[in-house]
Amino acid sequence: MSKFSEITRKNFSESDKKRDAGLTTPDDIERYDDIVYGADEVWNLLDVYRPKEYGDKKLPVIVSVHGGGWVYGDKGVYQYYCMSLAERGFAVVNFTYRLAPEYKFPASVEDTDNVFRWIYDNAETYGLDTENVFAVGDSAGAHILGVYSNFMTNKEYEKKLMEYGQIKEPQDKISFRAIALNCGKYSLDKADESNPDTEDILNDFLANGGYEEELNLVNVLEHITDKFPTAYIMTCYGDFLKSEAGKLTSKLEEVGVPFEYHFYGSKDNPLGHVFHCNVRIEDGKKCNDDECGFFRKHID
Repeated sequence: MSKFSEITRKNFSESDKKRDAGLTTPDDIERYDDIVYGADEVWNLLDVYRPKEYGDKKLPVIVSVHGGGWVYGDKGVYQYYCMSLAERGFAVVNFTYRLAPEYKFPASVEDTDNVFRWIYDNAETYGLDTENVFAVGDSAGAHILGVYSNFMTNKEYEKKLMEYGQIKEPQDKISFRAIALNCGKYSLDKADESNPDTEDILNDFLANGGYEEELNLVNVLEHITDKFPTAYIMTCYGDFLKSEAGKLTSKLEEVGVPFEYHFYGSKDNPLGHVFHCNVRIEDGKKCNDDECGFFRKHID
């Protein structure tokens, strides 16, 4: 494990604990915890959150793909954010995936695919409307969600990723109505001199440290087609990855994929990377209201 991963895990953990200190499960939420969705009973766990007011009614689904630089995070870190989405009228699936460097790419993509297989198989038990499935991802989670969206919608890319990672074909029972990509990273490049940790990131995340084929496989922008899901693209003034959002919207515009671009904050109120995960701040609430409103527009 690189120094980057060690520091990321330590610093992110401290920051997230501080952000969520004192929060508890809202009274209006029913939660189902620690459900095994894959072969690994340590990493392959998910929670389902539902607003109590709807009883057993089937609800549109939001799946959350957490961030954390590909090396940090789990469903516990995202539980309050995900429950806040559920309070807006959705069934929310919050899952843990296998992290690098212990598990290299595309382990996280395979785990994401297995979550959607689980949703299809367990929809009746948890009141999940498989005709109206959405997903959110932020930072590294936005990258993973972007890769998975390509895996589902681009047959040529599907073949390449299966050959590289020896993973099975993507599930074909569920497709996205729309997705939200928040403060995301959509490509990795050895020539990224703006980030001194690039080499460590690539060595931890990728099996071979980022040779040309690997870098192509993890470049979301390279494999987007007109079948890519309708998307809500979010960044903010204080997001260190804000330039990535422009690259993504340019690509979506080029291939004709519908999207909405939203920029939050200002010089006087910069917010910060993945600010929307903080359920205490008004800007976070506003962003999450906006995204859920976007999803409602795409419910069939």
